[in-house]
Amino acid sequence: MVILIILAHLALGMVLTENEVTRVEGALYPHESETREVRNLDGIWNFVKSDEGNPTQGVREQWYKDDLSKVKTVIPMPVPASYNDITTDPEIRDHVGTVWYDRTFFVPNSWRDNQRVWLRFGSVHYEAFVWINGETAVKHEIGHLPFEADITKFLKFGEQNRITVLCDNALIQTTIPQGKISEAQRDKGIAIIQSYTFDFFNYAGIHRSVHLFTTPKTYIEDVKITTDLKESTGFIFYEVTSNGDIPLEELRVRIQIKDKRGNLVGKQTTKASELKGVLNIENVKPWWPYLMDPEPGYLYTTEVYLEGANGKLIDVYRVKTGIRTLTWTESSFLINGKPVYFRGFGRHEDSDIRGKGLDYALLTRDFNLLKWIGSNVYRTSHYPYSEESMQFADEQGIMIIDECPSVDTENFNQALLDKHKSSLQQLVNRDKNHACVVMWSIANEPRTNQYNADTYFGSVANYTRDLDKTRPITAAIAVPSKDDKAGRHLDIISFNRYNGWYSNTGRLDMITDHLVEEAIGWHKKYNRPVLMSEYGADTVEGLHILPSFVWSEEYQQDLLSKHFRAFDILRKKVWFIGEFVWNFADFKTQQKYKRVGGNKKGVFTRNRQPKAAAHLLRKRYFSLAQYLDKCFVPQDLFEYIFSVA
Repeated sequence: MVILIILAHLALGMVLTENEVTRVEGALYPHESETREVRNLDGIWNFVKSDEGNPTQGVREQWYKDDLSKVKTVIPMPVPASYNDITTDPEIRDHVGTVWYDRTFFVPNSWRDNQRVWLRFGSVHYEAFVWINGETAVKHEIGHLPFEADITKFLKFGEQNRITVLCDNALIQTTIPQGKISEAQRDKGIAIIQSYTFDFFNYAGIHRSVHLFTTPKTYIEDVKITTDLKESTGFIFYEVTSNGDIPLEELRVRIQIKDKRGNLVGKQTTKASELKGVLNIENVKPWWPYLMDPEPGYLYTTEVYLEGANGKLIDVYRVKTGIRTLTWTESSFLINGKPVYFRGFGRHEDSDIRGKGLDYALLTRDFNLLKWIGSNVYRTSHYPYSEESMQFADEQGIMIIDECPSVDTENFNQALLDKHKSSLQQLVNRDKNHACVVMWSIANEPRTNQYNADTYFGSVANYTRDLDKTRPITAAIAVPSKDDKAGRHLDIISFNRYNGWYSNTGRLDMITDHLVEEAIGWHKKYNRPVLMSEYGADTVEGLHILPSFVWSEEYQQDLLSKHFRAFDILRKKVWFIGEFVWNFADFKTQQKYKRVGGNKKGVFTRNRQPKAAAHLLRKRYFSLAQYLDKCFVPQDLFEYIFSVA
């Protein structure tokens, strides 16, 4: 029997192979230029919910061939937004399966000649099928990531056109993230039940902006930029990919680098067919994180001019570029040669009514709060955040640990592995040029104690390194270090632990020593830098209990303070490099008797107002920044209390 079990385990280990992953190339963010026009299709769309028991009805009956209003009663639905909380109908909020969107738009006659017209979605969760005028244009799986298609051949120029989108939110064991679909008896018939282990609401819909944009027939498909620093000189390495009818040997690129004020500080023209090179920037201003330099988030503009060999202009695209270096050792993480201590958060893209929908007012408020509290980093838990937020982070000097949508990953199999890799390829392709991205996170709380975890995460980590060798790789691990099988494949060890909450609830005297011992255990096992990626306690806004008691604002403050003591002990060991509170703000979860309106671990409420712990954390983060990075301290950090004079 023992031999049979061993053989079964070996067979399981051999199931996972290194399949070729279909790569997404290009997908540059749509910016206007001398050769490109951009039109936004955000607004009110028409919306139809499918019958949960008949999710493919619309496809079989070809609803995409005409206006949705001709086959069902439509309701107005804002884009971008999650559809779940927009209406007062619980069947829409809790819907499992497919929904439909459509709208009409005009394409001007001026777009007809010598150019391509593209359709681009910032994110549709989870799976999307798109038709233009009844013709299949594009399909995409995995939410939180952009996709696009050349739709020129489907359009009627100078006329009204129709776009139809089918969105499916169902999660199964081979989706990223995973879930399960089951059936249950209800009062009238059968209910379709979506279950998942992750602790945030499975919001769905067209979450980010929809754009039409044009490019020339031959166009800049992609731009890849990496940077380096040597004393006062910066280096910008660029590689441009073109696509279209003009052969590569008849193309060249002209690169111009401009500083923040628009002054030209570097230029270069490549030889024909060579669309890559390096530019030197003298007296460079490096990109620094917030509070590590008086001018954080300094960005140059890389202007890319695709030209014919004769110098005729073909296409133009601009990329914001932060010049910085990242290095890491067995005991440290450095930016521009200076050690970094991370002071940050786990977060969620989540707010009342709009769910995970892009909201510029909310985005701006969140970054103002990050700077107010003295944070220099956050993790995009537990999926890629909007491209607009990445641009904001670049500009504000907020570092990002960029996480793919793999949450609570288990039951490792080949189909899951291929999609996991695909999610990372799309993520790296999208965010490779962002200076703010300092780490890739390949999973959150995966079941790394399972037998096949070593093979599975070794494959994922190595694949990610092949995509980008300029940034370290991490994953937020929740199993004990003694049981973990994935950490050896990581460059940075991140761990989640809720001492005083999920472990030893209410025991403030069982936090500091336990945390110190666990962090030491992780470093001893893997000899890597270690950071704490999650800790915290649920807190009801306005609940005050003395002595402190779980769920009260006093308890959240006391719990954070006990962690601070452990962090300061660990900081002296050098290899401990950061602390991330869970969470930045309260957020919605699925309905559970343990969750009153969602997860309340935020130091800010869901409508972005501070709890008492936010003021404590602000004092902690700015004090650390002043001590470690010699930064300024806000005048209002400490309130006036008493003077002996």
